[in-house]
Amino acid sequence: MSAFDELAGLRPLGIWDGVLARAIDGEEVTLAVVELDPGSVVAEHSHVNEQLGIVLHGSVTFRVRSEVRELGPGGTWLVPANAPHEVHAGPEGAVVIDAFGPPREDWAEIETQEPQAPRWP
Repeated sequence: MSAFDELAGLRPLGIWDGVLARAIDGEEVTLAVVELDPGSVVAEHSHVNEQLGIVLHGSVTFRVRSEVRELGPGGTWLVPANAPHEVHAGPEGAVVIDAFGPPREDWAEIETQEPQAPRWP
């Protein structure tokens, strides 16, 4: 297994309707580039993983517990383990980076799609 890969070569995971993730799994963390279609919604959920993220392109409205923020490029978040949260993509969609610790083992059950060119950069 190589220590290197290209974003376009990673097989996307259909995490939610209108939400694709390209993930790299390490022993202690999952790093994902996530593409959200315009107006897509990541419904309220929680997971055992702590989650850190940043918006690269577009915008999202992000809720962690009861705190809500509209975020554009450079906006960041911290979702503690087991905290309820949800995301609504803006009218142009969004591309974000998420890091999860421990790794997202539950994503191993999601069927991958054929590689395709990422929407960003």
